[in-house]
Parts: sequence; structure tokens; C-alpha cells
Amino acid sequence: MARPVVLVVDDDPGVRESFRLTLEDHYDVIDVADGPAALDVVRASQVDLVLLDIRLPEMDGIEVLERIKAIDDGIEVILVTAVKTVRTAVAAMKLGAFDYLTKPFEEDELLAVIGRALDKRSLEREVTFLRGELARTQDADEIVGQHPSMQKLHRLIAQVARTTATVLITGESGTGKELVARAIHRQGPRDPKPFVAVNPAAISETLIESELFGHERGAFTGAYQRKLGRFELAQGGTLFLDEIGTLKAELQAKLLRVLQEREIERVGGTRAIKIDVQVIAATNVDLKNAVGRGAFREDLYYRLNVVRVEVPPLRERADDIPLLVEHFIRRSNREFNKRVEALSPEALAALQEYRWPGNVRELQNVIERSVVLAEGPVIHLNDLPLDVLLPEHRRKVQEAEHLPLKSATEDFERQIVLRVLERVKGNQSEAARILGLHRNSLKRMLERWHTNLVQRAPRWCNSRKSRIDRNVGTLRRTVG
Repeated sequence: MARPVVLVVDDDPGVRESFRLTLEDHYDVIDVADGPAALDVVRASQVDLVLLDIRLPEMDGIEVLERIKAIDDGIEVILVTAVKTVRTAVAAMKLGAFDYLTKPFEEDELLAVIGRALDKRSLEREVTFLRGELARTQDADEIVGQHPSMQKLHRLIAQVARTTATVLITGESGTGKELVARAIHRQGPRDPKPFVAVNPAAISETLIESELFGHERGAFTGAYQRKLGRFELAQGGTLFLDEIGTLKAELQAKLLRVLQEREIERVGGTRAIKIDVQVIAATNVDLKNAVGRGAFREDLYYRLNVVRVEVPPLRERADDIPLLVEHFIRRSNREFNKRVEALSPEALAALQEYRWPGNVRELQNVIERSVVLAEGPVIHLNDLPLDVLLPEHRRKVQEAEHLPLKSATEDFERQIVLRVLERVKGNQSEAARILGLHRNSLKRMLERWHTNLVQRAPRWCNSRKSRIDRNVGTLRRTVG
């Protein structure tokens, strides 16, 4: 680990030498005699802390402090003076000084103040890393599945993780592209460093450039202090750019330059900042098609598409649903303090029958909802959402605005009646009671729908079709 760098700024050579003798066993020390030389060092070198004398030739310590903070607001500054005044102390603190030492002072006092200042700087830099670590720990082992397509995905992740190449992850919304990105980071050489995720689609167009590249103080209205962008926060680690296809043309050009030159420039800044970041991008749209339409830069597409990782949709690996359900039940039990053990066979079969347009994210939401509402240790059909049990219902509701009101209402009624009949195992009297209908009214509805009732019954209730057939046949003979 590199030692912290301390810059000593004092016009007295004896004082500078005294500081060097005191600090050189613990830190790398640079010393200069005036403000302009100090600013040159800050611009050219990585400095962690500045010991700054107030009385300097050419420009005083307060002005030097202000300029240092303008160059790098993260550098900690400790002011040193022979005469302490309240006005000077207040001005220094307002400008961001960490502390104020009055000569003469003890060596232990100096080391203690420096130690606290460097701890603060270190903690601020660690915040992003720790957030990434927390997310990484929570997401560990969450790529669940044994389907051949998932086994292939695991092998590809292991291969990609050994490199630092730019990666493009493709797949439908909800398939787990960020989990794949985290797995690549976790299994690779950058694992100890931060994993920083950003979704450009979720950030205002006016702020996205600042979020990615940072900004200098005064760069725009409201920029009261310097802000590090996501690229700098991910220094040494991985930057995950989700929904990259939503990036505007101007930012596509800037991102291309970053990938080519490996340097960024903050908004309102004038100097290039070298970065060491692995970029992993993800998209749920066909970027090649977007290139053909002129909506995405071709050169950026090829820069991102160095290594391509495709995540399969859930409907193509329905055999993994039981494993995912078990995983989400365990997690939901911990989160909601429940004791759900499993799904009933009928409920699990219904989940496997469903097409999952929202993929794994939708399945997770369904299980969380079902765990919350379950009254016992087993989740039954009645605990599942209507959209999952009767996917035709959702499509019909979405299309209702194009249907006559009578037709839309009848379609909705048919779906409700079918679900209630399934719940009561075909008992028409019980179904009529639950629906608030007279039994004869229910019979007339069934007679009207009898051709669709058997055809629309999902495969998971095949065992009950014969009973429905018999009921319908009896009903027809009675009516006829």
C-alpha cells in the first residue's frame, strides 16, 4: 500500500526540515516554500494532506487554501500559524480547512491531528467501496439456475472475469444483468476495489454528465463544491452502465473518448484525469439495430462489444423456477419475518406455466407478495396474483379500451368465475355463494361460456377438466 503524501508549505527552511524529520517515518513528505509552488505540486501529484503556513510570500495561506480546494476538494488542509485569531480560524473553516494548529505545538499533537485528517479522507473514499461491498455481499450467489443455458453463462462469467476487457451484457428487462456484472467484478482481479453502478435512464438529462464525470465548483448553478463522478468513484474497480442504449448522442461521444483515452474531464474542469476502470455496459435493446437506425454510435457499439454476454429469459429456463422460488422464499422469510416453507404443487405448476414477461424480477415480486399474504407455511393458488394464474386477464384488460364495454366486462367476468371455480374444485353452489350470485345465474353464465371454459383451462388443472366437462354436459341436458 502506498503511504499517504503530506505536502508541507512554509517559507522557513528550518520549519520545513523539522516537519520532514517528524513525519518521514510515517508519510511521504514533499516541502515547498510558497503558494505557487504548492499549487503546482497539487496539480501534478497525488497529495493527501497539506500542512499550510498562514504567512507566506506572494499569497497568504487563506488564498492558497481556497485554490487547493478548487483543484481538489478532497485534499485535507491543516493551517499552521504563530498567531491564532478568531477571524482567520473562521475563514479557514469556511473554506474547508480540517483544523488549525498554533505554534509551538507538540509532536504528538501534530501526529494526532494529521492522523484524524487522513482518517477522514480515507473514510470518505471508502464509503463508495463499502456500499459496493454491501450490495455485493447481499447479491452473492444470487445467479440461481442449473439449466444448460445458465451453466454456459456461469462458464462465460468465469472466463470474462479473468480479463479487464470492456463487457456488453444483453438480455430482456428483469433477467439479472446487474447480477452478472457484479459476478464478473467479484470473480476478477478488481474484486477488492469499488463496484459502482449507474443507470443513465434514471438520471435527469441535465445531471447525467455530472454524475458520470463529476463537476468543479461553480461549473453550473447549484455546483457549490466539487463533486467526483462515478468514473472517479470506481477508480481501480468496475463501473456498470445499465441501459446504455438510452445514452444521448453527446454523451455517447464523450463515453467513446473515455474508453479510448482512459481519461475524463470534470464538467467545468480544464485538466484530464487518468482513470483505471473496467467498464461493463448492459442493454435490453438491440444496439446493432439502434446503430442501423442512427440512434447509437457505431464506433461506441464496437468499443463496448469487446466481450458479449447474453442472459437468457426466464421462459427459456422454466426448469429453474423451483430453485428460484426456494431462493426467494428464504430471502423473503428473512426480510418479512415469515415462516413460509414452500408452494403447493398446483401453485408451483402455475408459476412454471406462466410466460414471465418481467423475467426473474417479476418472479421475485410475485414470491415476495405471496409470502407477505400467506396465512400458513404453504403458498397456495389463492395466494398467487390473478395476472399469473390467468395471464389472459392482463392482456384483456390492456386491450379493453379497444373493445366494446360489454365484451370487455364479459371477458373479465369469465376470468373471475374460472378462478373461483378452480378454488372450490368445481362446486357451483359454493362458487355462486362466493361470487354473490344465484346458483341459476351462475349456471346460465356457464352455459353461455361452456365452449371456452374447457378450452381456456390451463394445463395445471387438466386433472379437473373431466369434472368440468361432466358439469357442463349435465347443465346442457338440464337446460335443453
